[in-house]
Amino acid sequence: MSSEMRNSAKRVQEFLTDNGFPFDVKELPGSTRTAQEAAESIGCTVSQIAKSIVFRNTETDKPVLVIASGSNRIDVKKIETSTGLKIGKADGRYVKEKVGYAIGGVPPVGHNESLYTILNPDLKKYGIIWAAAGTPFAVFQLNPADLETLTKGKWVDLKE
Repeated sequence: MSSEMRNSAKRVQEFLTDNGFPFDVKELPGSTRTAQEAAESIGCTVSQIAKSIVFRNTETDKPVLVIASGSNRIDVKKIETSTGLKIGKADGRYVKEKVGYAIGGVPPVGHNESLYTILNPDLKKYGIIWAAAGTPFAVFQLNPADLETLTKGKWVDLKE
């Protein structure tokens, strides 16, 4: 872990450490803003990237976090049917304000508030997955069971 770590990445590392999780945030020289860029920078498959996408609950205006395999497109109607939520797009300002991180670096944890979290079961196919860690250059490695424990998320079929 670099002592020069950006503040957002430090915030994620502090959350992980303070909550007893043994994961190390790593900042990479290449971008991890998209799942494809992350896979190339890390040297893994796109499917091993746990991409975090924030939606807006249209009834409560609360953020909803969806963590999907990097190779999957998200089917909003499947999520709504499975959860009863009504969700819509969240713009960059909303994400930064409500979640505390910019799009392209949203981690699965360490947010401004507790988030309702939905997990893509396809991530369970892999022993190791990688998640964003607060910036478009920071990630951490974990396994899918850890993701469930970290986020208290609900596994929902969401693949388009």
